[in-house]
Amino acid sequence: MAMAAEPAAKNSPLIQRMIGAAKLNVHTFEEVEGDPKATTQALTVVIIVSLASAIGAVLATIMAGGGAGTLAKDVIFGVVRGIVVWGVWAFLTYILGTTLFKTPDTKANWGQLARTTGFAQSPGVFQALFFIPVVGPIIAVVSSIWQLVAMVIAVRQALDYKNTLRAVGVVVVSFIIVLIPLFLFARALGVGGMSR
Repeated sequence: MAMAAEPAAKNSPLIQRMIGAAKLNVHTFEEVEGDPKATTQALTVVIIVSLASAIGAVLATIMAGGGAGTLAKDVIFGVVRGIVVWGVWAFLTYILGTTLFKTPDTKANWGQLARTTGFAQSPGVFQALFFIPVVGPIIAVVSSIWQLVAMVIAVRQALDYKNTLRAVGVVVVSFIIVLIPLFLFARALGVGGMSR
């Protein structure tokens, strides 16, 4: 499933690691998994991607003739949501991956899952282009699918799975568990088009 096999340089700069993750480079995920200092970089990736996604959605709202009244709230919520979802998803993938989906080779901690899943969000920077008429929504869908593929690779590498299908199971179950409370929270705050 990995498209690039070249090793990533040790202690790579953030952008180089983001590119490696976006290329689905297994070595990039192995590198960030083993580098505790990369947790801050993973958080930075999550913030960058959350901002890109929020900016794309805000610009799409403006171009559609929407008001600018709640735009700041939507951007702030988007970043906070991105950080919370990342942390919770990393925790869930850790718990599920080391218990329900565990293999004899599985050895991982929350930090390893946080780093790999944070970098797996790298393709989400293209969400900033959501506002472009006609092609923007297509780009958003493609980048979301790309992120899910990267997430599967990230989980597979962090949990030392030999089987990609097992990683798919962890990602799908975690996603469902995260999605329900996130939807209810957004609806309660009346953001992201989920208010009555």
